[in-house]
Amino acid sequence: MKIAQVAPLWERVPPPTYGGIELVVSLLTDELVRRGHEVTLFASGDSQTLAHLEAVSSRALRLDPDIKEHMMYELLETSLVYQRAAEFDIIHSHTGVWSLPFANLVSTPTVHTLHGRFTRDNSKVFSQHQTQPYVSISNAQRQLELNYLSTVYNGIQLETYPFVSQPTEPPYLAFLGRFSEEKGPQHAIAIAKQTGWRLKMAGKVDVVDTKFFELEIAPHIDGKQIEFLGEVNHIEKSELLGNAAITLFPITWSEPFGLVMIESMATGTPVIGMNLGSVPEVIAHGKAGIVCQSYEEMAAAIPLALELNRQTCREHVENNFTVTQMVDGYEAVYAKIIQDRSTKLLSLPRWFKSPKWSIKKSS
Repeated sequence: MKIAQVAPLWERVPPPTYGGIELVVSLLTDELVRRGHEVTLFASGDSQTLAHLEAVSSRALRLDPDIKEHMMYELLETSLVYQRAAEFDIIHSHTGVWSLPFANLVSTPTVHTLHGRFTRDNSKVFSQHQTQPYVSISNAQRQLELNYLSTVYNGIQLETYPFVSQPTEPPYLAFLGRFSEEKGPQHAIAIAKQTGWRLKMAGKVDVVDTKFFELEIAPHIDGKQIEFLGEVNHIEKSELLGNAAITLFPITWSEPFGLVMIESMATGTPVIGMNLGSVPEVIAHGKAGIVCQSYEEMAAAIPLALELNRQTCREHVENNFTVTQMVDGYEAVYAKIIQDRSTKLLSLPRWFKSPKWSIKKSS
């Protein structure tokens, strides 16, 4: 198949540090190439890929201070994709609403993976294009009436997450994610203080979250009980998660997936998470982690999580959330879309399909 993968431009593919969508796009794209597909990746110019790379920006938008109107580059990328639509059998968009107005204007089908959440505003756009093909990344994400073809869980390259059978560092809790209110770092700190545990935290602070970080997080960082590591690369991330006793996932919103959960379990570290969004789909409750109904319950669940088998955590990811399983799922979606399109074309009247048929202008 000739496949166009369309990535957001805010982060590089794959991301050097934080960037769940970009990591998933990278893993999917490279595995499709390995399977013999002809793949073009539309992404920032500093991206690294086995596919053919097309870029409208020389580097990730968040790293370029000269770019002031970020949305213009998203529009440039989307325009380029659909100007070249005839070159592909299918277009796979990971950019949210950006591709929706364009997709119906070309004959090449587009499938949209829903990586984010529905808001009051973007729901209006999705609802206007509800018949286009969508893939959800969890069943909990399906909060709008759309044409969902499948749920394809995110996957990771398991061999890049070393399994830690027994952490050698003094016991600590881990938090990894954006330092924003919905990710719940403030609750991770509260749990650590309530229980007396050390807490190591890592992740990025976006400009929009600076005030939240300064008011709710920074005053508690003492470098002893509460330690802030900043943004970490893949090796540092794996070490942080793998050497932790438990990873906390104290979200306050309906998380569409939550890649950090499977990354943690892949290293052997169980996850304690709030029962919101995808959490009960991703965590095998009582086996690879604990799903809780409140933050107080999360704190109380620490002794239970310590009893869980680290090998079982690893096996849960191996059985459900690998790159192989993810790409199998997307290949099946591509095949279905292309087959459905072929069936529709075959059902059209012969005169409609004829290249000689044309609309005559009225005099």
